[in-house]
Amino acid sequence: MKIITKILFVISTGILLSCCSQQQQARRPISQSSGTFLKESVERNKKLISGEEAKIDSIIKSNPNLKYIASNKGYWYRYDTKNSQDTLRPKKGDVAHFNFEIKDLDGNVIYSELELRPQTYHVDKEQKMIMGLRHGLKLMRKKETVTFLFPSHMGYGYHGDNRRIGHNQPLMYTVTLNDFAPESLVNDEPVKQNKTTTE
Repeated sequence: MKIITKILFVISTGILLSCCSQQQQARRPISQSSGTFLKESVERNKKLISGEEAKIDSIIKSNPNLKYIASNKGYWYRYDTKNSQDTLRPKKGDVAHFNFEIKDLDGNVIYSELELRPQTYHVDKEQKMIMGLRHGLKLMRKKETVTFLFPSHMGYGYHGDNRRIGHNQPLMYTVTLNDFAPESLVNDEPVKQNKTTTE
């Protein structure tokens, strides 16, 4: 009986040692990506942006009397009302008050100024607003009205706003900056934040 126990002990110890000494190979993922999907996605985005920029370019060329400026952020803008007296522009730490409306590139109103109400925006502290408008407001002076042409990646992107703005839709924003001031000079009461998204 002792011999059988010793034999079983030696066998089980040998099995354990051989199992432990074998190196386990790392498991590979079931589906391996060759990068083709990523490359195709990049190409689709390039074509999309190129198509949107071509449409914006045709709008700009169709009315040479309107002088559009190309921003370094990838959108275009023109001054409808320019304020040459003031030099200050909104910056981080300011609270801006503005009105705006949104149109498609054919000039059809998507959201009117009346629907969107006057807006209050804490510069560079709120992320709900589209990227293009966050950048665009910082180019403006008090009492200026500016029309922006935003490609979809500066607007609502692939998803749209789930209401009236479709996916990958470039937009025309007409914005009037009514006023802005440092937060320290704004009333200490919490500012009611109007929705700048179109939810």
